Amino acid sequence: MRSLKHQILILLLGSLFLLAVCFLAVLGWYMKDRVVAATIIKAQTDLTTCGEIIDKTYPGSWSVQEGNLYKGTTKINLNNDLVDYLSRLTGDTVTIFLGDTRVATTVLGSNGERVIGTKVSANVAQTVLEDGQTYIGEANVVGQWHQSGYAPLRAENGNIIGIFYVGISHAYEQEIITRSLITMAVLGLALTILIALLTWFFIQRVIINPLHNIMLGTRDVATGHMTQKVKVSGTKEIEELEDAFNQMVEQFQSFTGEINRATSSNQESEPIEINIGTVTESTQGSEGVIQTAVTAEQEQKPKLDTAWFIAEEELPKGLNQTTLVQITQFLQTNRRPLSSEEVAEGVKLTRVTVRRYLEFLEDRGVLISKLKYGIGRPVKLFIPS
Repeated sequence: MRSLKHQILILLLGSLFLLAVCFLAVLGWYMKDRVVAATIIKAQTDLTTCGEIIDKTYPGSWSVQEGNLYKGTTKINLNNDLVDYLSRLTGDTVTIFLGDTRVATTVLGSNGERVIGTKVSANVAQTVLEDGQTYIGEANVVGQWHQSGYAPLRAENGNIIGIFYVGISHAYEQEIITRSLITMAVLGLALTILIALLTWFFIQRVIINPLHNIMLGTRDVATGHMTQKVKVSGTKEIEELEDAFNQMVEQFQSFTGEINRATSSNQESEPIEINIGTVTESTQGSEGVIQTAVTAEQEQKPKLDTAWFIAEEELPKGLNQTTLVQITQFLQTNRRPLSSEEVAEGVKLTRVTVRRYLEFLEDRGVLISKLKYGIGRPVKLFIPS
C-alpha cells in the first residue's frame, strides 16, 4: 500500500499534468483562430506592399503584347527575378497571372519545378476576373491550401487582364502555432515544476512531518515510554490530533500511576509466605526443565556484545530494556558516526526518546560523541567507543 506522502505526490503531479494539458489544448484552439486572423491581415498587407513595389520598380501600365504580359516596357512572363524578390521580401508564395494562367510564379509542383501555365481555381477566377474584386481567404494552390490574396491587374483602359497573387501556406501557420505551443509548454513546465516544489514543501512541512512525529510518538507509547508528549505545528486538524494524543498520554500516565499504587498497597497488606522446603524440592525435581527454559530464553534474546549489555535494573527511570536492545542492535549494525535523527529514523522512535538512550550509553562509556560543523547548527554524532 502506498504511503500518504506518495499518494499526495501522485495526486499533485496528476492534477498539474491534467491542468497543463487542458491549458495547452485551450491555448492551441485560441491561437489557431488568432493565427488565421493574423495571416489574413498579412495577406492583405503583402498584397498592397508588393503592388506598390512593382509600380515603383516598373513604371507604366499593365498591358498584353503579342500574347505576353507587360508592366510598362518590362516583360513579366517568366520574370522569375521579380517574383523571387517579392517572395524573399514577404515570405509568401507569389504568382502573376495573364488572365487565369500563371506566367511567373514561385509555386513549385511535385517535380520541384515552377508551375508555369497552370490555371487559377474557378472560384477565384469568378471573384477576381469576372466580378473585379479582391479575393482574401483560403484557396487551393496546386493541391495545397494557402491563406491567399488575389488582386485584379487592370490595363490602362480599365479592363482586367490578369491577377496578382500572394499566399501563406497552412504549413507556415502550423509552424507558428507549433513554435508558440512549444514555447508556452516550456514556460508552463518550468512554472509547473516550481509550483509543485512549493506545494510539496508546504505539504511536507504542514502535513507529512507533523503526522510522522505523531506516529513516532505513538511508537514511543507502544514501547512503554508513556512520559513522552509530542509538540507539532500545522493546520488546525493536526493541532487537534496533537492535543488528543497528548491527552491520551496523560490518561495513560494517570492510569499507570493508579495501578502502581494499587499494586504497592496489595504487596504491603498481603505478605506472601513461601515454603522453602517445597520450593527447594520443586527446584531439584525440575532442574532439567528450568535449565532448558533458561537456555531457550537466552536464545530468544538479541545477541549483543558484552560491552553493550546493560541489565534492566541498571537502567534509569523512564528507560526500558527492550528499547535499549533495539537501539544498540541498530548501532552495532551501522558502525559509523550517527546523529540522533538518523538513529530515530532507523528504529522508528522520536528523536527525544532516542537521544535519552544515546546519552545514557555515552555516560556508560559505550559511545563517544563529537560535533560535526557545517552549514547551520553543528550536529552531534555518536560513535561506538
